[in-house]
Amino acid sequence: MKKLVSLILAVLMLACLFTGCANNDPAPAETPAASEEQTTIRVGAMTGPTAMGMVKLMDESDKGESANKYEFSLQTEATAFAPALTKGEIDIAAVPANLASVIYNNTNGGIKVLAVNATGVLYIVERGDSISSFADLAGKKLYATGEGATPEFALRYLLKANGLDGDNAPTIQWCADTTEALSYISKDENAVAMLPQPFVTAAQTKVEGLKVALNLNEEWQKANDGASMATGVIVVRTEFAEKYPQQLEKFMQEYAASVKFVNENTEQAAELIGNYEIVKAPIALKALPYCNICCLTGDELKDCLGGYLSALYEMNPQSVGGKLPDDGLYYAAEK
Repeated sequence: MKKLVSLILAVLMLACLFTGCANNDPAPAETPAASEEQTTIRVGAMTGPTAMGMVKLMDESDKGESANKYEFSLQTEATAFAPALTKGEIDIAAVPANLASVIYNNTNGGIKVLAVNATGVLYIVERGDSISSFADLAGKKLYATGEGATPEFALRYLLKANGLDGDNAPTIQWCADTTEALSYISKDENAVAMLPQPFVTAAQTKVEGLKVALNLNEEWQKANDGASMATGVIVVRTEFAEKYPQQLEKFMQEYAASVKFVNENTEQAAELIGNYEIVKAPIALKALPYCNICCLTGDELKDCLGGYLSALYEMNPQSVGGKLPDDGLYYAAEK
């Protein structure tokens, strides 16, 4: 028996020698998951509440304090972003909510919505004292901006919801921009107009007696069981989202932090807004509380935007691109 045990031990020792005692070698380290290739994220925003909400992130980016590298571009017209997104010239953009649906439908899912960034920036203003409800707009002349975009579609929806889409509808004079609208308002002592913030505040500094008569977000809530408008959204190219998910997540964190800073530190935010020439700092300071800047994601995003697009679709299917987008529109829905 002792001879047999000795023989087995000898065989084992020889095996260990021939294999180099492989079991004593340290196990190879696991290869870490490959990190994303770092890229400069190209972001587009309009000179208004959408850019105002990003201003802290813009400042941090310029100082080299942001997690990602960014390149920001500001435009006065949202229509500039549609071709830029489809051509891959920008990666992320702040656009009107209905335009996001149109682009999504026209590109077979080429973009996704990351967040609602404004829940109501439109107001009815007047120089007189004749408007206290939507019904008071009947038969009036109304100066307005935003023809063919969210302002027009929201206004027409509310006119219809309040029974003002027939012979009693107001006469709408569409203006190319707020400067043109302001020229008419300043000459008409009985002027009534629909303007977005912060241009409402800017107009009040130039036209004596101009006051806010109606908040369109409040009027929308009355017509939609308390649901808010989703006037603006943040979108991303689907290809970018798939290629750079980690950097996109960092953007969302940094953007949400920027919105929080702007809403909680209006004086500092207004100074930054002025520095970036989005609007003058004194105007920004007065306008910020009325811009409804936000960052709604996840279920809040889907509920707010979905309800808004459904309302627009019922009024005019072409306002959202001919059909309601499917759930692929919502980036959060994929998480």
